[in-house]
Formats: sequence, structure tokens, C-alpha cells
Amino acid sequence: MEAAFDIAIVGAGMAGASLAAALCAKGVGRVLLLEAEERPGYHATGRSAAFWTESYGGPGVQPLTTASGPILRDLGVVTPRGALTLGRAGQEREVAAFAARYRAAGVEVHLLDRAEIAARVPALRGAWTCGALEPSTCDIDVAALHQHYLAEARRGGVELWCRAGLTAAERTAGGWMLTLADGRVAQAGMLVDAAGAWADGVARLAGLAPLGIAPYRRTIAQVAVAATVPDDLPLVLDVAESFYFKPESGRLWLSPHDETPSAPCDAAPEEIDVALAIDRFEQVVDWPVERVEHRWAGLRSFAPDRLPVYGFAPQDAAFFWFAGQGGFGIQTAPAAADLAARLLTGEAPGAVDPAPYDPRRFG
Repeated sequence: MEAAFDIAIVGAGMAGASLAAALCAKGVGRVLLLEAEERPGYHATGRSAAFWTESYGGPGVQPLTTASGPILRDLGVVTPRGALTLGRAGQEREVAAFAARYRAAGVEVHLLDRAEIAARVPALRGAWTCGALEPSTCDIDVAALHQHYLAEARRGGVELWCRAGLTAAERTAGGWMLTLADGRVAQAGMLVDAAGAWADGVARLAGLAPLGIAPYRRTIAQVAVAATVPDDLPLVLDVAESFYFKPESGRLWLSPHDETPSAPCDAAPEEIDVALAIDRFEQVVDWPVERVEHRWAGLRSFAPDRLPVYGFAPQDAAFFWFAGQGGFGIQTAPAAADLAARLLTGEAPGAVDPAPYDPRRFG
């Protein structure tokens, strides 16, 4: 006989795990968490260079990030880092506009001159003359946060099925009949799509129109440099969004801030993107890269308007979107999971207005 659940969540990465835990906290009974891989978090969650910074993802994402900050701090999964967004000579207006945009939303941002940014980034090259400092930015222990949510879900009675990719979703009078890659079958009253890069594919299996949630590859390289990296070096980005780098255990993690369209897959880095990351980094600081120690890539998935999608499908109230969370899904996980759990259980909105993320905005 098929196992029966109130809600089945497709995807056990950060999105699915956090939502499962939030549903348990609200007393939802039978919840099934489905994972196609051998273990949860294999794809985007396990490959993130995560940080919590309120400006990352844009103004539409900032309310989710800001609301998540106190929860992440209470969980003990963040470490102060600070973020410095740099501008070259001639980009003073762009940096000032960046600071003003987030100050208007209540984010602490300080404009810095050349001397002030050079004091925070040793060996800074002369082209960089201005910056904006976000002192509240933190590193996130992604693995600890993910395991926290999985443990909370398990304690709440959630069943986690791994190696259980969804192969068919048949609509029934009571919800869904789900067929999985390992041959198991499950019934669920509600189907939640938290499948990341595979979100549109899950919708198609359920007979629903996709929303255009597209995966993009992001590359990161861990390098050793010919310098001692200060422990208090901030996360360093540029206002044109062409790179970022941050210290990690005595090494540096670099990214060319690439967004290369990709099919949903087990993403792998391209040598050209690693070389681009190194080239852009060496244009910022006089720290020659001695060797690349590790490189990897992950997929960031965006809806057409670059905002996440949280809500019931307009075509079917038994299908719930929890997808399109780009590269900000980890830093927004607590608030996003609370918002989605409230929608699923019919509670009043909490700290974040759900309207900007409603799938009905796509018509």
C-alpha cells in the first residue's frame, strides 16, 4: 500500500529542509521530504560560499534576509565578517546610490574613501577609490544550518526518503499519487516544489505550466596566495557585480560572479571561469595566486524577475511553489520557510509581506 502524507516536499536541500522544520513547528502532521540524491544538500546547498549580507540579492530580497538575521544569530550559525562593496575611480555615484538604496530600507551602510578601504584590504590596487561597508555581514555555517533543519524535521516526525527522485505525479481527488525513482509510491494532499534547478521539471511532471525558473552556474575557487590573508578581511565585492572573494580557513575563496545558463545537472566548474576569477582578483589586490587548491560550481535558479516564488499555483491549489531562490536561499532560509509555512497552514503573514513572491504575478 502507498504511504499517505498531508504534504510532500520535493527537494531536501536548504529550502525543503527548512520548510519541513517550519511545518513541524506549526503542528502539521504527516510530512514527507523527498530527495533524489543519496543524501540531502548535494547540489546548491552543499556548494555554497554562503554569507548573510542584507544587500545581496537586491532590494526585493532584502526583507527576507533582514528578517532571517536574528534567527541565524540565535541558532549560532553565523560569524561576523563585514562586507565591502568596492568602486573604481568614476564609480562614486554608483557606490553612493548602492548605499542610499539599502540605507532607505534600514540597512547599516557606511561610505568609505580610498584610505578607509585600503586600511581594510591590504595591498589594494590604486584603481579602487571608494566603497560601501556593511558591518553586519556574517559568514554562515551552511552545513550546521542544514543539519539543524533536518534534525528539527526528524524530531517533528518528518520522513526523509533519499534516492527518491520524483518520476510521476498524478492528480487525484485527494491530492497526488507520487511515483519515485526507487519504485516507492506515496500519496500526498499537497505537493511542494522545492526542487531548486529542477523546479520547472517538477511542475511539468504534475501537469502544470513551468514558470521559467532557470538555473545558472556559479563558480568558486579556493586558492593560496603569496601573502598572509588577514583573519578580519571582509567579504569583498564590487559594485558592478563582477567578482567577490572572502577568506576561509587561511585561504581565499574567489568567484567571478558568473551566471552561465545551464540545464539542471551536477554542475562542474569550467577552467575559463576559474581563470577569470583569478584575473579579476589580481586586478583588485597585489596578492599573486600561487595555486588553485580546489574548485567547484553550483546552480543558482532564478525566476524571470529574479525574485523567489512562494505560493499556491494559480492552476492548482494542491501545488505549492517554493523555488527560484537564486544565490540567496541560504541567507533567507528562516524567513522564507516561515512565510511559506504560514501560507500552507492558512496563518496570517508574519514579518515579511508574501505579495511580491506570489506565483500569480506571472499571469
